[in-house]
Amino acid sequence: MDIKLDDILQLKDDELNSSRIELNVTAGRGGEWFLDRWLATDLQNRIEGQTECSYWGWYGTKQRNFYPNDLVFSFVKKGGDEWLFVSAAKILDVPFGQRASYEILEKYRPFFGRLLISYKKKQTYSRYVFKLRSRLKDITVKEILPDLYNGSHFPGYDQVYLSFKELEGIVKRRPADWVNALEHQKAIYLITDKSNGRLYVGSATADSKMLLARWESYVSNGHGGNIELKKIVDSKGSDYIKQNFQYSIIENYNAKIDDEYIRFREMFWKKILQSEKHGYNKNY
Repeated sequence: MDIKLDDILQLKDDELNSSRIELNVTAGRGGEWFLDRWLATDLQNRIEGQTECSYWGWYGTKQRNFYPNDLVFSFVKKGGDEWLFVSAAKILDVPFGQRASYEILEKYRPFFGRLLISYKKKQTYSRYVFKLRSRLKDITVKEILPDLYNGSHFPGYDQVYLSFKELEGIVKRRPADWVNALEHQKAIYLITDKSNGRLYVGSATADSKMLLARWESYVSNGHGGNIELKKIVDSKGSDYIKQNFQYSIIENYNAKIDDEYIRFREMFWKKILQSEKHGYNKNY
């Protein structure tokens, strides 16, 4: 039997009437992921629900998100349809064009950074604050983590598909399970340009210091030293890479596998995916 968010919040009817849910994704289209911003926040502030991800008072210049005495439950997108509960507060004031002033609802503090919900938000970047009552029936509790979420969730090699922003967050935060999974791993990986479907097949070997180091090079400059990808950065800018490139793993191997075999498999996938003819792979 599914646990509903309502079972956790246990709001009285009059409280529910003044409650809002805040579903934060990024700081503007293509901006910083709020999950990364939350993870970069001081630990004690995360525990206490004091974040810079929540309680922006206005939607544009004409519409308020909140009013004084509203109860607001703030979530940040974790991935897919999963959202992490990061704060809950009573709104005190809503200055124009600023974050609202608020008072943390202490009874929900044990759930900050631990409660995960499942909810399918249909529009990614449009309005993000809703009346809680209108959403409750569609929200289920996925999990209550034993400890504060720290970003360390490696889904398995066959489930990796990362936006540039997500990869950048992993490289900067270096969550333990991602580092353990990637730093000693050889692999054939795929970069997809989501704007046009063009592909780049690459390999991570001992020569390139394994998969984590190889992907770190893409985060550092956008192209990882590849000539064709560098042309894109030079002509379209690094923002194009950040907005459109996705990173996934085709095959993974342990460190004992010979580099020559990895390169053989790389050529195989280039042929299968036609990434030299129709993508960004070129042989020089």
